[in-house]
Amino acid sequence: MKRTPLQRKTPINTGGPRRKRCPECRVMFTPDRAGQAVCGEIDCAISHGQSEKGRAIAGKALAEVGRREITLRKEALKSRSDHMKDTQTAFNAWVRERDAELPCVSCGRDHQGQWHAGHFRSAGGHPELRFEPLNVWKQCAPCNTHKSGDLVNYRAELVRRIGIVSVEWLEGPHEPQKYTVEELKALTAKYRALTKELKKGEAA
Repeated sequence: MKRTPLQRKTPINTGGPRRKRCPECRVMFTPDRAGQAVCGEIDCAISHGQSEKGRAIAGKALAEVGRREITLRKEALKSRSDHMKDTQTAFNAWVRERDAELPCVSCGRDHQGQWHAGHFRSAGGHPELRFEPLNVWKQCAPCNTHKSGDLVNYRAELVRRIGIVSVEWLEGPHEPQKYTVEELKALTAKYRALTKELKKGEAA
């Protein structure tokens, strides 16, 4: 007796949107877009929107959109000075993470207090070296704040770390550096990414 091959009653899922049941009319439907909660019937959409769950979903979506718009507006209103601060914050965080295992560049202490990213050549007097990695090292708050960087000891340690040639290069003349807003944005993104990579390496 020849048997009839079994046939699947439901089609195999090919990776498209999964069917779901409308919470209002209970009819199965295939969503046309991500996050679609009800079928395409207007009455169902209205009813769901008026329900407690529907209002909660809509409120959450609107809040998310609102947060994104606020972030975008704040970003658009930022001045060059604001972007400079963002870059400095990102750069300083990277310096502290890079030097996490090193003691203070000036006094040699290794303690649990607050750490700064201390400039050898000050950012105010030498803005062209503001974001130069060889010019900025982890430094304890007392040395950076109360001892004006303790530059004599800073220099001595810097010679040991990077060599006299590099130190004399830092002390020499440099071309003025005027960063554009786009360059500052790129630097901010760069140092945030580098900091993230360093932290990821520590966690591994």
